Amino acid sequence: MNEGESSARAQVVQPPEWPRPSGYANALLVPPGHALLVMAGQIGWNASQELVEGGFVSQFEQALSNVRRLVEQAGGEVGHVIRLTIFVVDKLLYLDQLGAVGQAYRRVLGRHYPCMSLVEVRALVEEGALVEIEATAALPGARDGGVA
Repeated sequence: MNEGESSARAQVVQPPEWPRPSGYANALLVPPGHALLVMAGQIGWNASQELVEGGFVSQFEQALSNVRRLVEQAGGEVGHVIRLTIFVVDKLLYLDQLGAVGQAYRRVLGRHYPCMSLVEVRALVEEGALVEIEATAALPGARDGGVA
């Protein structure tokens, strides 16, 4: 979405004197009438709660796919994701594999770039987990699909 563009989706807030961010948004303004979907941290495990094989990039892609699955279950789509907080146990590993991480990101979320933060942590609760992703989505109107 371009600066100042208005629609049913969140509007990018970008001061004109700031350089345009690459791969994320500094701020998004959610239009009235949206329901917030707040997701717990998702790690790189499958529906059987087994960590996927293949290391950091594979776990990153699975965790992001889990976020996407939750958004879709609630009746939304990837464009409704407004915030991602990415926790990694090794920032240098993340930076070293940034190209592959970007490819995995685009496979799951396309070229939709919400507000994002990356935080290096000492460890994650699940043994062997290398990345955990928290997310927030703004869904148009109230949703009840898939809600328990």
